[in-house]
Amino acid sequence: MNKQLPKGFFWGGSVSSFQTEGAWDEGGKGVSIYDITPTPEGHADWKVAIDAYHRYDEDIELMRQMNFNFYRFSICWSRIIPNGDDEVNEEGVKFYSDLIDKLLAAGIEPMITLVHFDMPAHLVKKYNGFASRTVVDLFARYAKVCYERFGDRVKHWMTFNEQNLHSVFIRVSNAYDVPEGKSEAAHLYQVAHNVMIAHCKATKLLHEMVPDAKMGGMTTVTNYYPATMTPENNLFCQQAYNYHSQWVVEVQATGKYPAYWTTYLKNRGWYPEMEEGDEELMLESTVDYLCFSYYRSNTLTEGTFDYERPFNDCIEDHIIQNPHLDATEWGWEKDAVGLRWILCDMYQRYRMPVFILENGMGAREELDENGEVNDDYRIEYHRNHIEAMKQAMFEDGVDCLGYIVWGPIDIPSSSCEVAKRYGFVFVNRTDTDLRDLRRVPKKSFAWAAKAFGSNGEDLA
Repeated sequence: MNKQLPKGFFWGGSVSSFQTEGAWDEGGKGVSIYDITPTPEGHADWKVAIDAYHRYDEDIELMRQMNFNFYRFSICWSRIIPNGDDEVNEEGVKFYSDLIDKLLAAGIEPMITLVHFDMPAHLVKKYNGFASRTVVDLFARYAKVCYERFGDRVKHWMTFNEQNLHSVFIRVSNAYDVPEGKSEAAHLYQVAHNVMIAHCKATKLLHEMVPDAKMGGMTTVTNYYPATMTPENNLFCQQAYNYHSQWVVEVQATGKYPAYWTTYLKNRGWYPEMEEGDEELMLESTVDYLCFSYYRSNTLTEGTFDYERPFNDCIEDHIIQNPHLDATEWGWEKDAVGLRWILCDMYQRYRMPVFILENGMGAREELDENGEVNDDYRIEYHRNHIEAMKQAMFEDGVDCLGYIVWGPIDIPSSSCEVAKRYGFVFVNRTDTDLRDLRRVPKKSFAWAAKAFGSNGEDLA
């Protein structure tokens, strides 16, 4: 039997505004938290990124040549509402409106992420980010503006990039100040709840305002392998997977906190304060499909979750390198089978369509003497992951909507490290030298065009 991916399967790329746009002080944009957050020594800053603000026409043409039919980008909140609590910046609205029109003209379906870890710096300074329910309401107002201005053309939406990370790192919620008398862990999980309510408010609004649009919930998912064969090690891995990757998915899919999550928090005195109506709002704000990013698996030694530290601190203590898998320079193990494992697990748990929204590998690269980048390792990585996805669909019955890569045109990493490149297109800059920002297709560019254009049939 010749099995083929469904017609209309999505192929494309994902990016964030702060990792692509540049133009940090142009077009009426307010100050974003990323504009004033220091980057690690030796890394770039966010002021230029890859200057996509001025080069979207060129980048969209490159995506068209790669046979993209989908592009997920984030809106910079401070480009739409400069301080987050003031008036709409019409110049910012026009920028994104023009971008959407150009994508559609090229046959590329847009997806908007409302927040990809960034927010107006004013909201951080005045309200302590998502520690404040005022910011939750301001986020809902911002979402409403975006639906009003772009909902006629954009039918795929996402509230928060990798929403589960709001229960892992307080920095992604920009809520650094821990209230007096509250532990850091209790503060972390209160903020994660506030973000969940913000997500639910925006999801409900979308369904009311743009009934033909779809909301996707998003997590970053890592599966965990036990380093030993002990039952205790297996249990620790299962708990780590649930705490890190699945509690957010459970709420997005069912509208309720899972019992393992509420019990974990209550046993430690970290259960968040609920406002009246929160539980009802979650129940009526489930998503239309489940999105996730996947880059690697992790292997854990035997451990337990203590009563003093957040779960992620306990997990980090037990990560070791898997001797059976190759890894990138940054220690991210290449595990295509893990992608199949996650696709099957998420679909079987929730019986909702799933959508791979980020996948890829970072590598240090430079143009060779012929002005080329021969990245066979990237081709192999994506080929293996697409094959694993197809096995999950054809052999395990998973309903998967698309395969979307991260950073299809080179962008700075999440820590603003330009040297960690993911793209099929090389951008001629370094962490310290902007050079000319020229776009140069890599060897993988032609492969991607063939793979995507054939709907995943030709992966040679």
